[in-house]
Amino acid sequence: MSYRAPVRDLAFTLEAIAGMADVAATGAFPDYDSDVAGAVLEAAGQFSEEVLAPLNRIGDQQGSHYANGAVTAAPGFADAYRQFAAGGWTGLSAPVEVGGQALPKALELAAYETVHAANMAFGLCPMLSLAAIEALDQVGTEEQKVKYLTKLVSGEWTGAMVLTEPGAGSDLGSLITTATPNGDGTYALNGQKIYITWGDHDATDNIIHLVLARLPDAPKGPKGISLFLAPKFAVNDDGSLGDRNGFRPVGVEHKLGIHASPTCVMSYEGARAELVGRPNEGLAHMFVMMNAARLAVGVEGVGIAERAYQHALAYALDRRQGRSVWTGEANAPIFDHPDVRRMLGVMKAKTSAARAICLSTGVAADLARHAGTEEDRRRWKAREDLFTPIAKAWSTDVGCEVASLGVQIHGGMGFIEETGAAQYYRDARIAPIYEGTNGIQAMDLVGRKLSMDGGEAARALIADMKATLADLAHLYSGKPLERFATGIEAVQDATLWLLDRKAEAEAAADVLAAADAYLKLLGDVVGGWMLAKGALAAKARLDAGEGDPVWLQGKLDLYEVYAANVLGHVSSRLAAVGQGGDLLKRLTAEALTG
Repeated sequence: MSYRAPVRDLAFTLEAIAGMADVAATGAFPDYDSDVAGAVLEAAGQFSEEVLAPLNRIGDQQGSHYANGAVTAAPGFADAYRQFAAGGWTGLSAPVEVGGQALPKALELAAYETVHAANMAFGLCPMLSLAAIEALDQVGTEEQKVKYLTKLVSGEWTGAMVLTEPGAGSDLGSLITTATPNGDGTYALNGQKIYITWGDHDATDNIIHLVLARLPDAPKGPKGISLFLAPKFAVNDDGSLGDRNGFRPVGVEHKLGIHASPTCVMSYEGARAELVGRPNEGLAHMFVMMNAARLAVGVEGVGIAERAYQHALAYALDRRQGRSVWTGEANAPIFDHPDVRRMLGVMKAKTSAARAICLSTGVAADLARHAGTEEDRRRWKAREDLFTPIAKAWSTDVGCEVASLGVQIHGGMGFIEETGAAQYYRDARIAPIYEGTNGIQAMDLVGRKLSMDGGEAARALIADMKATLADLAHLYSGKPLERFATGIEAVQDATLWLLDRKAEAEAAADVLAAADAYLKLLGDVVGGWMLAKGALAAKARLDAGEGDPVWLQGKLDLYEVYAANVLGHVSSRLAAVGQGGDLLKRLTAEALTG
């Protein structure tokens, strides 16, 4: 089935839940208003529907190709990318000074959801360029910005994030790629990198690699890593391209999904590179790029969930089987069977919650930079930091869960490649692994984000949720209200328990054993909070006689579906938080061997 961009849902989430009015009120985005947002979302949706979505299936079937030290993009992808760049989609939030449109980050994220939904393998290419733009904008020299940043913003060139090595995956402190001074201010890179997404292709004339490597006198471990920039082709002083640099792909990985995204093994053999930022601070600089990518990967999870949901809904409306308990119709659409309707409701509710979490994180990022006072900027930065691992991990888990439910709704036909449902499941599975696995996101949440300010960001979040709970009491009673209240209480109890345990050195294993359950608990409850805010906004519009009443009523009903099917299970999340490290320690290899 064809993809339809959920423009109305995106606009509603930005305005009614994420708080774009606060971003507009800063005055930092004079060209932004709701009309501009609507136009951007409509145009992004149209491009995604008409250009990217039709390439998704052929990209999965034929993939990218490697031969003789070069990668060729999947059929149609290079031309689609050039159209994408010509449309200005790589510069939505970039500064005007380097050719960008200086629009809010949250709006860019909303637009890119449609890209990832239409064609996840394609979306990875510009997504990494956006991360490279952010890194160079923050830590690059003025010369680097002139030479490279403007071309990345225009989309004429793409960027690649080059971290992983065969012996250094998530533990980047173990990497061994070297950067030796050439004596003229440049460096020679030598080493091999793996899993480099869109590390080589034929869609643009040049590719800018941001590479982690070690200087000769660098200390061991993560404190000895520096960040370098290596273009595929040298860039002359007049901006023209010169000689080919000393790095090449030596192969592409054969993957479960995202077949059209070339995941390259790259060999650097004396590649000429420039230092980005300060020596031995490359990991901190790379985290600018990585954090941007983490939020973008969360949006990727939302996009693939939306696509899988639309596919399943269309199938459920078309496929006829059995008698409906509601209408009595024989050979009824399977949409009219309660369990199928339940699955679709959960898919829609969780996708909507994940969307709201990601876009709210984007709003927090915008306000962390542009709020009117230093105190407000610090407060919003704390919210952004707290939300980023949740947006990445919870949303990508939702992508997998929703895609799996999509296969389930198709029944046996979902397991057959021809229906297309299986592709979304296969594609979705990489997102929980990208940019630090979801387990690493959970450890980051409990290890750093929760206690970086003594827990104040978490306490502020709990207070905000309690304020919404008070408002919600005017709209719901009974279980829909009680389950949200129970969820907030569970988050509060788990947060206090973790903060107490973190204060005890011997309790480190307890904290790490709780990490995954705590992130899932927080994601579940924050997701409920987001849908509660949406329900309140929808009720206000209904009362005012604004908008489509059936669609708005759906927002109220989705919250109830979420409360029953997600918030109803928070007690099990809380129990897992408190399981303790000793229990897991007892699970030795011998104990786990059948």
